[in-house]
Amino acid sequence: MIPLRDSTPSGTLPFVTIGIIMLNSMMWLYQVSLGPRFDQFIMEYGLVPLRFLLSHNLQGGVLDNAMVPLVASVFMHGGWMHIIGNMWFLWIFGDNVEDRLGHARYALFYILCGIGAALIQVAFHPSSKIPMVGASGAISGVLGAYLVSYPYARIHTLLIIFFIIRFVEIPAFIFLIIWFLFQLISGTVEWGAANETGGVAYWAHMGGFLVGIVLLWIMRSNPERRTPTWEDSRSSKFFTRW
Repeated sequence: MIPLRDSTPSGTLPFVTIGIIMLNSMMWLYQVSLGPRFDQFIMEYGLVPLRFLLSHNLQGGVLDNAMVPLVASVFMHGGWMHIIGNMWFLWIFGDNVEDRLGHARYALFYILCGIGAALIQVAFHPSSKIPMVGASGAISGVLGAYLVSYPYARIHTLLIIFFIIRFVEIPAFIFLIIWFLFQLISGTVEWGAANETGGVAYWAHMGGFLVGIVLLWIMRSNPERRTPTWEDSRSSKFFTRW
């Protein structure tokens, strides 16, 4: 499922979301400019679970081996499709969550979701020597907050099932629950395999999603921003071609 747009307009200019997208993009262009030093940069500033847990015993200490990678890795990516997919999801869902929380709280919310997601990934793969990079954990937190805030918003989606391609309109709660279940199934399979070949940090995705839900409750929402209700979605079928 590829989200194309949602039905809930933002009531404010999402300049924090735009700024995050720009910051990630600039970081990615810098990574690309490194050429043969690309992998070295990821290894140095990506979050390596084992190095994170043993940081107090390593040269550079907790700052260089844990704190800096914990934050820096949230703004780094491993490939073109990685950053394009992440920034697209952030663009679709981030503006509404920013509108709900307010700009300052949203910026803090985003960083905390990224950190929380990374720590949960470390907890499930503590012995991994593979560096973790990407905004996926933070963006998963945005998805969790969107689910709670706008469950009945409609997500215009490109649905691809083998050779069947359809444009459909899906309530946000269905879209995001399916997304979460896919992460859960994939993460469980990956965890059972216990391989060290890299891949997708599914537990960071699920962790970020749950952290986002909890943080939204702690930070509260903008009471002036109206949340779409079930009645708002009744005029449209759950799955509608457009």
